[in-house]
Amino acid sequence: MGTLRAASILTGFFALTVPLMPVQAALVRLSSAGARRFPHWYHRQVCRLIGVRLTIEGRVAADRPVLLISNHTSWLDIPVLSAVAPVSFVAKKEVGRWPFVSSLARLQRTVFVDRERRSAVGETTGEIMARLADGDTIVLFAEGTSSDGNRVLPFKTSLFAAAKPTAKAGASGEDAPAKDAVVQTLSLVYTRLHGVPLNRSARPLVGWFGDMEMQSHAWALLKAGPLDVRIRIGEPVPLAEFADRKALARHSEAEIRTNVVRMLRSYPEDAEIQTIAPAAEKRTRPTAARERALFR
Repeated sequence: MGTLRAASILTGFFALTVPLMPVQAALVRLSSAGARRFPHWYHRQVCRLIGVRLTIEGRVAADRPVLLISNHTSWLDIPVLSAVAPVSFVAKKEVGRWPFVSSLARLQRTVFVDRERRSAVGETTGEIMARLADGDTIVLFAEGTSSDGNRVLPFKTSLFAAAKPTAKAGASGEDAPAKDAVVQTLSLVYTRLHGVPLNRSARPLVGWFGDMEMQSHAWALLKAGPLDVRIRIGEPVPLAEFADRKALARHSEAEIRTNVVRMLRSYPEDAEIQTIAPAAEKRTRPTAARERALFR
C-alpha cells in the first residue's frame, strides 16, 4: 500500500511540475511579482498532493521585504515554507549542482552561497540586499544544516554576514539593508504521521540529515503516509534594529528555540520556557544508518 501511495504521489508530482516549469521560467524573465507568487501556489498544490497538512500561527508580512529565519529539519521544509508565503531561499552552492532539484531551485530564484570562499560573502550580501530592496521574502536556514526534528542546532553567526553586513561593508549604500526590511522567525515542527502523534523516537523519520541519501529518504517518507506540521511565525522586527549579525543571530535563535520547545511539548504559548543551546562540539544525532533501519 505504501509503495502504491509513493508511486502515485511521484507520478502526480512530475505531471504537475514538468509542464509548469516553462511557465515559471517565463515569469522569472517577464514578471518579478508573478515569479514570487507562482511558486507559492505551486507548492500549496505539492503539499496537498503529498498529504502535508499545515497549522500556521501568525503570518509573514506581505507589505514589506522580509528576512525569514527558520529552523531546518528536512527537504520537505522547502515545499512547506513555500506553501506558507511567497519566498525564495538561501542555499549552499552544492544544491545548484543537484540533478532536477537545481532547476527547481533556480526557478524559485534561490540565492546560492559558497561557504568555502570567504570572499563570496560580499557577493551574496549584494544579492540578498538587492532582493530585499526589491520586496522579496528571503528564507535563511540559520543552523547551516538540517536536524532530526527534536532540537534546534546552534545557529551559525557566519551565515548572517550576508544578511546583516558590517557598517563598514554597507557604508557605500550598495549593500545596505532595505530601509523597511524586517526580520521574522519561523519555527516548524512535524507533529503527526498518518494522524498519529510523532514522539521523540519517531520524529527523526521525517528528518533528512547526516549522510542520508535523498532519493531513498524521500521514497520512504512518501510511503509512510500524510503528515501534519505546525508552524509559528514571529512578529516582524526591523532589520536595522540589530547592531550586527551576532545580535540578529541571538534574537532569532532564542525565539525559534523557545517556540520549537513549546510546540514539541504542547506547552501553551504564554508558558515560560528555559532553553539551553547545545554546544556545537557536543551535539549528537542518530546516525543515518539507524534511521534507514527504522524506515524498513
